[in-house]
Parts: sequence; structure tokens; C-alpha cells
Amino acid sequence: MAQRGEPEEGAAAESALGCDRFHGVAVGTTAVPGGEGAGSGAGRAGAVGNDGGPGGGGNGGGAGVREGHRSGVVDGAGGRGEYRPQGAARELFYAREAEVLLSGPAGTGKSRACLEKLHLCALKYPGARGLIVRKTRASLTESALVTFEERVLPPGSALAQGAGRAGRHAYRYPNGSEIVVAGIDRPSRVMSTEFDLIYVQEAIELAEEDWEALLTRLRNGVLPYQQLFADTNPSTPAHWLKQRANTGRVRLLESRHEDNPTVTAAYLATLDRLTGARYHRLRWGRWMQAEGAVYEEWDAARHVLPPAVREAAREWPRWWAVDFGFTNPFVWQCWACDGDGRLYLLRELYVTGRLVEDVAREIRGLTTGEPAPRTIVCDHDAEDRRTLERYLQRRTVAAYKAVSPGIQAVKARLRTAADGKPRLFVLADAPVRRDPALVEGKRPASTIEELDGYVWDTAGGQRRAGEAPLKEHDHGLDAMRYAVAEVDAIGRRIARIY
Repeated sequence: MAQRGEPEEGAAAESALGCDRFHGVAVGTTAVPGGEGAGSGAGRAGAVGNDGGPGGGGNGGGAGVREGHRSGVVDGAGGRGEYRPQGAARELFYAREAEVLLSGPAGTGKSRACLEKLHLCALKYPGARGLIVRKTRASLTESALVTFEERVLPPGSALAQGAGRAGRHAYRYPNGSEIVVAGIDRPSRVMSTEFDLIYVQEAIELAEEDWEALLTRLRNGVLPYQQLFADTNPSTPAHWLKQRANTGRVRLLESRHEDNPTVTAAYLATLDRLTGARYHRLRWGRWMQAEGAVYEEWDAARHVLPPAVREAAREWPRWWAVDFGFTNPFVWQCWACDGDGRLYLLRELYVTGRLVEDVAREIRGLTTGEPAPRTIVCDHDAEDRRTLERYLQRRTVAAYKAVSPGIQAVKARLRTAADGKPRLFVLADAPVRRDPALVEGKRPASTIEELDGYVWDTAGGQRRAGEAPLKEHDHGLDAMRYAVAEVDAIGRRIARIY
């Protein structure tokens, strides 16, 4: 019997031809000619055209291919260049456990491997149902769907015709298989149907309740096994995913840069310039806690809410907070306050290389029809404030910028109150979009992404631990601090004390 992660029994003959078997479909570098099923037990099947679907009938268990077009992951399922899974990616292809997590640093090909497996199973098993899911549907448009359509599907694939990526609901195969696209923020498309395979991109974004809800949808029964599999960059050791792996409920596969032959020295050099926990996680794939975290109260599972909250917040009073920047991010945040005094970050612009007047125009467009802000609290740059006021046609106030009292106010809101809930939340889809330059540089692209790496400055013996935070990747957190200080009247209360 083959060991875990090795080709199944009967693959030796195919390996001699330069390929392996994945559930009866060739995986490797040799084309499977002329509509013949790949591997023992596959039988004859209809030829698979360039759209990955069967070109005719067949009584075999697998999908054949036309001559010159290789099956599944042999060449990325479509002639875009040979794809041969290596290391942890290869183990993923043979894993049949109910829960599997492919974890590792940035740039190891995790998402590509997951999407190749999903596509190959859709080819192999007529009538199979798969799901590509992330915390929000919008975040898939420029991430997983780009990889799927540009790297996995063949050029000109009929599967990618019709609606653009932003409006796509599913990929429907001629053999009756279907891969649905959805977000946890729109649960009706997920919880009202059944699947054989569910792929979660960036699983650390999910709460454990989301993960377990997805498990209940694995009952379509077309594949010989049902599986929830995911990719992720590592987080803290205490994250529920790592704990689930530690107890054996999730099989953890750890990918490395050696698994991705296309990774470049320039890309690795970008990762080498990272610092702190982000360096250890994105360069080396380590699950580690940022030492001296300022906001240790932050827990995404409790503080990040689904977009549906925005509807309830329609009439709640608003506060806007701004931290100016150009080379560094310009951050605008729209906060709402409910009847119990809890704050919600509804929307955020986090952009680089934009003039103040251009951002102001976008803010006006984003907030048309919404309640006017009670206060716009800003960083102290006088020229930028005047420009913002001119283009927003609204007055602003200078933020209360004392760091320590502001941090303490934010920490107090992040703690669980007497009613069992914290007093500060962030909507999962608050970021309007992700800045490409920040994403490319592996820098935080939203306030949520800043939180875990925001640590106390203890270097050089110049400051005592806990006295001041390290001044790095804190632009959204500065704006958050301004908003909380304004709503809670921190500066005015301190002024009265003295």
C-alpha cells in the first residue's frame, strides 16, 4: 500500500511514462492521447476539449483528453505551461482526509495547487460540485479567480466566458460538474446547497464557526470522499486553525518555497525585507505570536463582523477619521456608532500614490446618500486638511494625537464588556479595495492587517517595554485611535483633569 502523499497503487507503469496518477487521471508531464482514460479503472471517456469538458460519451470513470491537450494538472489543465505539484502541493493532491490545510509562506503556490486539484476533480468526476469560498465574495475577484482563469483554465476557455470575474457565480462544465464561487458574507449561496469539495482561500480570515458550517455542506456524494481543504499564510500559534491541526482534526501540510519552481530571487528579497512576525510568517511559514503586541485583546473571530451589519447601521451616526499619506498609505475610515455606544468600522480607503483631492472625490462618491459625519477628525497636516475640506466641502478637526491615552481607549473598547461583547468592531468588507503596490510589497493593505504586527518598541534600550509602540505600519491604527479618542472625548476629558 502506498504511503501517505505517494501515488496510489498501480501508478508505477504511468510513472515510467513520466507521469503519476491522481484518482485515475494523469499527473505529470506526459500527455494522455486521444480520449483514453488515464490510469487503471478509468476506461474510455469522451475527449476533453479546451474548455475541460467531455467531448463525447464514454463508460469510464475518468475524463480523457484530446491529443496535444493534457489532463488536469499535467499542464495546468490548459496549455499554459506544465504544472507538476511538488512537496506539500503534491501531498494535497493525494490527501483524502475530511479537513486539510495547506499552510506556508507567501509565494509557495498554495492557491494554485488548491485550484488545480478542484479543477481536476471537476474534470474527473462528472456531476461533481465544488466551491471556492473566502470571507468575502469581493476578495475572490482579484485573488483566487485571477489564478483560476489565468493559470489553471486553458486560454480561451468557455468556462470563463460570460459574466466578468466580479459578477461570476459559478463555472459550469459540459460534463455536469460545477464550481460555485461565494463568500461567507453571502451565506445563502453556501448554506443552501451541497458540495463534494470546498476550497477556502486564506482560511485564517474565517471564524471556526464558519469552518464548521462549511463542513455540514459536504454531502453531495459524487466523489469517493468529501473534503474541506484550504490554504493560508500562518498566524499566531493560538489561532483556532493551528489548534485544530494540533488536535488532529485538520491535516496540516506545510509548503515551502522549494515547492514553487517559479519563485524568483527578487521575490524572496522582498520577503527578506519584512520585519517582525510578518517576516517569520511570510518568509518562513512559521506560526508565531508578534512579541509585545500592543492590542493583545484583538481577536478577529470576535471583532470582525459580516457585511450584513451595514444594513442595520444605515441610520447610525457617523464619524470619519483620516491619516494623511502619499508614499505611505492615505487612510480614510467611516465609523458608525450604535445605540449602545459600540463603534463599527463600516468602510475604509487605504491607498498609496493618491492626491488628497482625488481621494476626497472618491470619498464623496462612496458616501452619497449616507448620513453626514458628525465629525471628520484628521492628522495635523494643515495643508492637507485645507485641501480635504475644499474638496469634501466639509470642515475637519485636528485629531487628539497623544498616543498612550489613545491606545488605552482603543484597548478598553476591544475588551469584552459586561454584556459579553466588545465595544469596537470591523466589518469584513470594510476595505474598499486592496492597494496593488502594498500587496506587491507584502505590506499591510488594511487596518485589520496592521493589528497583529503592531508591537511595543523595546529596541536599543531607549524606551521601556509598553511605553510607546514601534512606529511602523500603523496608518490605519492611527486613524482608529483618532476616531475612538474623538467619540470617547478622550482629549476633552484629559483637558478637564488638568
